[in-house]
Amino acid sequence: MAIVSITSTSVAVNPLKQSQAIGATLAFLGFKGMLPLLHGSPGCSAFTKIPLAQHLRKAIPLSSTAMTEVSAIMGGEDKVEQAILQLVQSYQPEIIGLCTTGLTETKGDDMRRFVKDIRYRYPELDHIPIVLVSTPDFKGTLQDGFAAVVESIVKEIPQKVEQCRPQQIALLASSAFTPGDIQEIKEIIAAFGLEAIAIPDLSALLDTHLEHEYSGITTSGTTVAQLGAIASSVFTVALGESMRGAAKILEKRFNIPYEVFGELTGLDATDKFLQALADISGQSVPEKYRRQRRQLQDVMLQTHTYFGCKRVTLALEPDLLSSMVTILQSMGAQIHAAVTTSRSPLLEKLAIPCVTIGDLEDFEQLAVGSELLIANSYASATSQRLQIPLYLQGIPICDGFRPTVGHRLGNAMSNKVGYQGTMQVLFDIGNLLLMP
Repeated sequence: MAIVSITSTSVAVNPLKQSQAIGATLAFLGFKGMLPLLHGSPGCSAFTKIPLAQHLRKAIPLSSTAMTEVSAIMGGEDKVEQAILQLVQSYQPEIIGLCTTGLTETKGDDMRRFVKDIRYRYPELDHIPIVLVSTPDFKGTLQDGFAAVVESIVKEIPQKVEQCRPQQIALLASSAFTPGDIQEIKEIIAAFGLEAIAIPDLSALLDTHLEHEYSGITTSGTTVAQLGAIASSVFTVALGESMRGAAKILEKRFNIPYEVFGELTGLDATDKFLQALADISGQSVPEKYRRQRRQLQDVMLQTHTYFGCKRVTLALEPDLLSSMVTILQSMGAQIHAAVTTSRSPLLEKLAIPCVTIGDLEDFEQLAVGSELLIANSYASATSQRLQIPLYLQGIPICDGFRPTVGHRLGNAMSNKVGYQGTMQVLFDIGNLLLMP
């Protein structure tokens, strides 16, 4: 059981934590016909858009209410109204994702009243869901903003149905999973004869450029019609502890049972996931995955000597931190230190002495003596200063920095889940540990 410590400095010299608005915008990209809209200044949207565009290597549809110094003082209701009307006229979105920012939260804009009044004045907008999420920069993290979107979606959009569909399940995946991960998870679920409605479906980000030109709204992802039918699911699979809240909402509203899977990387975690799918579907595990399981066992046998007693320091969001700690420990590696962004029930359950809620300065101090670092691209300078290999995980992974090694290209398509994904993670980390 880990002791959770919080640094008490009055300044973040090298921040690890990222804005909730970034996580919320990323989640909104997983819905078709979505128009993400930030209620804040143009700078707020720029600081949200740039890391996501660098990480995904794609143009990101994102608009702003363009608050000025006058509207920041006098109130931004007219700005929200003008932005929604103009964007509906220009892009015809099927759904609007409205996020707040630190600027408007500090001002105290009553966003729920704003949306209610706009709907009253413009009944022609009734057919467009407006999903409001509170995402101030001064509290919470990327993971929290992502989870807040999923909770708002399942709270507002699904409609009660009379009959459930025995082969349909709801899939709630946290920000710890890449688009490539989601695609692999959907394929595994489909192999059991089940249909998953993913909230959100980030796997669509992999092929948005194949059939469409750039659009001011998202062109792929979970549709509003699918969201409306989510209540007919027989089970909810929640991936990541941060999805527990959304799963509870579905259980409370529609009596849909759920199970939370903290990670899908590793032999035991994948075994548990596939067994759950076999129980839900009534089908046995397909031979394809039985073979992959034998392959993973062989890879673990071949590579465990390179992991044994290696000292690793990590700086990741809680869900991803838990997953990486579990797979490393299963291979015999030692967690030298762990730094994360915010509190989570997962942290105290980790089988390590201590977890620090801090920034990358804490990470650099704690990492001395390690043989491997795991963090996002912002830790590349630490890696160079300490001359310790860096395995890139999290968001962002991008150019503009010079990491030691990692998925700088094709990051969105990387897969770390299931037997196949676990083998790739072991090869990637094993190759780093082999470096002289």
